[in-house]
Amino acid sequence: MKRVLIITYYWPPSGGAGVQRWLKFTKYLRDYGWEPVIYTPQNPEAPANDDSLLDDIPERLEVVKTKIWEPYSWYKKFIGQNAAEKVNAGFLSEKKKPGPAEKISVWVRGNLFIPDARKYWIKPSIKYLINYLKEHPVDAIVSTGPPHSMHLIALALKQKTGVRWIADFRDPWTQIDFYHRLQLSKWADRKHHRLEKKVLTTADSVVTVSPTCARDLEKISGKKVDVITNGFDPDDFEHLKNIKSNRFEVLHIGAINKDRNAENLWKALAELCAENGDFRNKLLIKFIGKTDYTARQSIQKNHLEEYLQLIPYLPHKEAIGHSSTASLLLLPLNNTPTVKGIVTGKLFEYLAMQKPILCIGPTDGDSARIIKETQTGATFDFEDKEGIKQYILDTFQKKSTPFNAGNTAPYNRKVLTGEMAEILEGKK
Repeated sequence: MKRVLIITYYWPPSGGAGVQRWLKFTKYLRDYGWEPVIYTPQNPEAPANDDSLLDDIPERLEVVKTKIWEPYSWYKKFIGQNAAEKVNAGFLSEKKKPGPAEKISVWVRGNLFIPDARKYWIKPSIKYLINYLKEHPVDAIVSTGPPHSMHLIALALKQKTGVRWIADFRDPWTQIDFYHRLQLSKWADRKHHRLEKKVLTTADSVVTVSPTCARDLEKISGKKVDVITNGFDPDDFEHLKNIKSNRFEVLHIGAINKDRNAENLWKALAELCAENGDFRNKLLIKFIGKTDYTARQSIQKNHLEEYLQLIPYLPHKEAIGHSSTASLLLLPLNNTPTVKGIVTGKLFEYLAMQKPILCIGPTDGDSARIIKETQTGATFDFEDKEGIKQYILDTFQKKSTPFNAGNTAPYNRKVLTGEMAEILEGKK
């Protein structure tokens, strides 16, 4: 077995979307001749905890942990948040409109914590890993971000050891959808871009999750960027059964922040309720995960709150189980300038659930292409209320195209791990 050191902030029992990609790669890498070694914080500020994910960790996997200091205790105190509460990602606010303290904190985050609030783990990690690698050499190093501080750790290791380095961008850096909201000074913006370019040009290989993101990174780096999408693990869905429900369940799993608040979806649902008594009597809107207050306000404005069921974050397997009774899987994308390249990990798990997918976003984006190629649903533009409305009605009346599970095979996590193994070998 060749050995690969994987530098990742997110690792079980941390939950949320960020942990899935490299947890699943790690699960299958041994099948392709690679022994993974995980380097991760001992005490991270995780968005949620999910002990069920521990079941996916291979036996006898070496996991190396060191302590990290993060400024979140200061941040929580400054904005008046309980110390035990989790910090929301993506500018999501569940309780109220962000006040002056939150706005000041955003400025501090963007201008002082570069590239992110995990920056204080960079130097201690470099020192620790240089010594570790002397006694435990590896054949490749992977860094996965965000947080992009992971890439800066790997950058230093590359410069000091010369070991092959793969930088994996699960999300962009300066082109991430909320970058424009960081209130950056010109100095801070230049530093973000300088560090990003240094990572991209120094890494032996750069990998990202969608073709649009790859093209954007290629413009910065001037070199090829490989695409390995996220995917689904068939093992996670073996227990699922298709249970007939007397409700028409519109299901969303994951966070809905302000940018994913699909106004025309709520309008379409409200009109269908007003026009169709059978639809009105059967509708159930089920959200699993955190929901921004703006989305709840929009639902109330359209008189849909009686149909809404809000369920807090659930362990991964429990959340997937709710798809057994779902009628329609909702995928609202971020209504931001970079939306064409957004392909959430949720999309691929939706593919495995074998239910129609309603995607709201650009019809020429990467998510729309995958849905069209796999024949698993339909995509409608943010402003296309009539298209959204008609698709929901067709699904309710069972007029939509039947799900074709055979088209989803390329997005199997084990297949995708084989592609990543080729990059580790330098064959792609």
